[in-house]
Amino acid sequence: MAFDGTWKIDRNENYEKFMEAMGIGMMKRKLGAHDNLKITIQQDGNKFIVKEASNFRNIEIEFTLGVNFEYSLADGTELSGAWTLEGNKLVGTFTRKDNGKVLKAYREIVGDELVQTYLYEGVEAKRFFKRG
Repeated sequence: MAFDGTWKIDRNENYEKFMEAMGIGMMKRKLGAHDNLKITIQQDGNKFIVKEASNFRNIEIEFTLGVNFEYSLADGTELSGAWTLEGNKLVGTFTRKDNGKVLKAYREIVGDELVQTYLYEGVEAKRFFKRG
């Protein structure tokens, strides 16, 4: 599928504001804005393997569309939720374990970029990735 491949962070839009809304401290926000994130996505039908490599951590996440799983963000925030496919968009709906608030995430291919959009408490941020 179109998501398959390795994607390297190119630029962010409103990402620091989003991290602030998530309750991430200033030092971690400054570091997070320059995390050098690289995502490798492999899709096999409804199953996905996503590898995230950054300055802070390297993790591998396996999930099946529509099936809840546990996940923790780089800052340690624990989430529970699932990814679904809506048209050509991956849509993630995750609930924070610490406060019950919902984080929405979207991944879609726009032109030659992977665009990852986050929505939390009315704050939207985008991260743009190039194949690499």
